[in-house]
Amino acid sequence: MRILSIHNNYQIRGGEDESRELEERLLQNMGHEVEVYQENNDRVPTINGVNLALRTVWSTEAYNIVKQKLRDKAFDLVHVQNFFPLISPSVYYAAQAKGVPVVQTLRNYRLLCPNGLFYRDGKVCVDCLGKAIPYPGVQHSCYRGSLAASSVTATMLTVHRAMQTWQEKVDLYITLSQFAREKFIEGGFPAEKIVVKPNFVDPDPGVGTGLGGYALFVGRLSPEKGLDTLLAAWQQLKNPMPLKIVGDGPLAGEVAKAAEKSPKIEWLGRKSMAEVYALMGEAMVLIFP
Repeated sequence: MRILSIHNNYQIRGGEDESRELEERLLQNMGHEVEVYQENNDRVPTINGVNLALRTVWSTEAYNIVKQKLRDKAFDLVHVQNFFPLISPSVYYAAQAKGVPVVQTLRNYRLLCPNGLFYRDGKVCVDCLGKAIPYPGVQHSCYRGSLAASSVTATMLTVHRAMQTWQEKVDLYITLSQFAREKFIEGGFPAEKIVVKPNFVDPDPGVGTGLGGYALFVGRLSPEKGLDTLLAAWQQLKNPMPLKIVGDGPLAGEVAKAAEKSPKIEWLGRKSMAEVYALMGEAMVLIFP
């Protein structure tokens, strides 16, 4: 099978980038041909604001690139991992123009919520769920705390809902959990087009001893991950076990300060997947705050 995998990389590498690369490698190891078209958000600062807004809604550049790739080679499938913000949903239309089916993996709630998280001001927020125009996300500047950026994201969602892009231009959606599938159905996505395929580990790193005597958090250091709760809890405990924190993100400064104050907290920064697996294997407990 020949697959064109499309992905917009984040500036801070995260689980989404890791899991899609793992999936591509697994497909290749199983004998499939995988070609990757990717953009990187490092380009964002170099693009004029108006042009960035326009290409978030419809990227003619990405449309032409994908259409040319499909013209040059006979692909069986286009798998869109993440199109936001530089690639845009225009790639669906390029695939349809060449008669190639499209699969979209839904790794967050971007197509239902401008910030992609259903999370605002420290609590769950579903104000935009099911709305044709996600205006609450604009009112609260939900995307990066910016009214302008939130307006652009909301415009992209509104335009493509009006164009029936989500219903007509994607053949199959993949969610990572049944909960996410139900949310997208609640948001108006066709239930018959959504399947659940959880993330996976390959190759199997094996079972560790669990005798390391420490607790472990692995993930993006950002508010929605519960870092504030985790750090506050560790500072309140009278005799906590050692806590190791792996990851990077906007709360890195707070994590570093907490580690300086408490000998029971250690920030390890970014680690390779092999190092993460080793740390998980020896951890007494994994924490998901």
